[in-house]
Amino acid sequence: MTLAVKAYLLDLQDRICQALEAEDGRARFHEDSWERPDGGGGRTRVVEGGALIEKGGVNFSHVHGVNLPPSASAHRPELAGRSFEALGVSLVIHPENPHVPTSHANVRFFIAEKEGEAPVWWFGGGFDLTPYYAVEEDCVHWHRVASQACGPFGMEIYPRYKEWCDRYFHLKHRNEPRGVGGLFFDDLNQGDFGTCFAFMRSVGDAYLPAYLPIVQKRRDTPFGAREREFQAYRRGRYVEFNLVYDRGTTFGLQSGGRTESILMSLPPEVRWGYDWKPEPGTPEARLTEYFLTDRDWLAE
Repeated sequence: MTLAVKAYLLDLQDRICQALEAEDGRARFHEDSWERPDGGGGRTRVVEGGALIEKGGVNFSHVHGVNLPPSASAHRPELAGRSFEALGVSLVIHPENPHVPTSHANVRFFIAEKEGEAPVWWFGGGFDLTPYYAVEEDCVHWHRVASQACGPFGMEIYPRYKEWCDRYFHLKHRNEPRGVGGLFFDDLNQGDFGTCFAFMRSVGDAYLPAYLPIVQKRRDTPFGAREREFQAYRRGRYVEFNLVYDRGTTFGLQSGGRTESILMSLPPEVRWGYDWKPEPGTPEARLTEYFLTDRDWLAE
C-alpha cells in the first residue's frame, strides 16, 4: 500500500510543480529535503517572487512514529496509541494579482498499526478555492471539474464532499466560509483499497485542470493599491483558518513535523484592520454578499 501511494504522490508533486513553473514563466521551485528526527521526512518545494506566484509551496511528506498524534485520532479514539505512517502532498498557491484566487489542495494516506491486529488505513484530501475578486464562471468551472473527478465513483459523491468542504473550511468565529469551496473528504476506507486509492488519484489529478484555466483568464487583469489592500485583508481570514482550525497544520505540529514546511501555506503579506468592512455595493462587498454563501454553483 505505502509504496504505491508514495510513488503516486512523488509523481504528483513533480507534475504540479512543472505545470506551475511553466505557467508562471519566471519562478522556479526551491527544493528543501528534510528528515524528521522521530521518523520519516519529506521534500518541501517553495516558490516566491514569480511573475504570477507571489508565494507558493508544493510539499511531499512521509512520516512515521510509534504513537498516532491526537489530531489524527480525535475522531477515532480507538486508534490512539497505534504506530502510524502518514504520506501526503499539500499545496497552497498565493498569486500576486488579487484577481487570481488562492488555491489549496491536499491528498494524503494514513495507516495505523498495532501488534496482533489488522492495520487500519484511510485516505483524505480535496481542493478548495479562495478568491478575492470572484468571477461566477470561475466558480462554476472549479466545481464542474470537482464534480467530474467524483463522477466515476457515484453520483452522490460530489454533493457529499462539496458539502463537507463547505462545513470544514468555515471560520466559526466569523461565521463565514473561507472561500467558495470545492471538495473535502477524510477517513475514506469504505470498500477496497484499490477503489479508495483511485478516488484519491482522481482528486489529485483534477487540481491542475481546475485551477490553471482560471489563472490563465485572470492573470492579466489590471489591479492597483486598492485591490492589493483588500487581498491582504482577506488573506487574514486564510491565516486565521490555518492556525486555528486546519487539521493538517495541527497534525504537522503535533507529530513533530518541520515547522517551516507546515507554515509555508501562510501568505507573504497580510493585514488586519479593526472592524473593517467594505462599502456596500462595491466589488469588495460583493465577495461576502454573493460569493461566500455556500452556493450550489452547478445548479446555477
